[in-house]
Amino acid sequence: MQATTKLTIAALFTAGAFAFSGAASAAALDQFKSFVASTKSAKGDFTQQQLGKPKAGKPNPISSGTFVFARPGKFIWTYQKPYEQILQADGDQLYIYDKDLNQVTVRKLGNALGSSPAAILFGSNNLEQNFTLTEAGERDGLEWLNATPKAKDTSFEQISIGLKGGVPLAMELKDTFGQTSLLKFTNFQRNPALGAQQFKFDTPKGADVVNQ
Repeated sequence: MQATTKLTIAALFTAGAFAFSGAASAAALDQFKSFVASTKSAKGDFTQQQLGKPKAGKPNPISSGTFVFARPGKFIWTYQKPYEQILQADGDQLYIYDKDLNQVTVRKLGNALGSSPAAILFGSNNLEQNFTLTEAGERDGLEWLNATPKAKDTSFEQISIGLKGGVPLAMELKDTFGQTSLLKFTNFQRNPALGAQQFKFDTPKGADVVNQ
């Protein structure tokens, strides 16, 4: 997996927190509140692509995969193409499995999830304090919010959330290097039945385990 893509993946789970502060589009804010209040678990598919001018004249690669989550702090985020990688959390630990390296990195989940852009999907309902939400209007059939971090030591300059029907269908992540990644969510299923052992991580046979 390319270094820039890995950086975006890691940063998705380790920077900033969402807040209900500032003015925001009523439609988008209502949808956002509805999603947080009514969605305890979900699953679906995603694509991820870096926006902007392609390097070396080649189109920017598109990553794709699946996700499943249960609030608070339990999820499986699986990259299937073009490289296989799994980010999985059981509510206590975060496991990052790189199939090419056959390596598992283990981190204490702690407050990392609650202070990340991923908290909109996987965290608790207490999304506050570190971002200012401002109206971003309608674009591509979605109502958008811009979340700007108040802290200076975050990996992101701005996170934009596109909603429709009370569901986040897109996120744009602009990092401090000026790069923007677009996540799109499809086949979004709210509150599916999930097994009690759904989020238990089993270390692949022969994999190296690194604790951080």
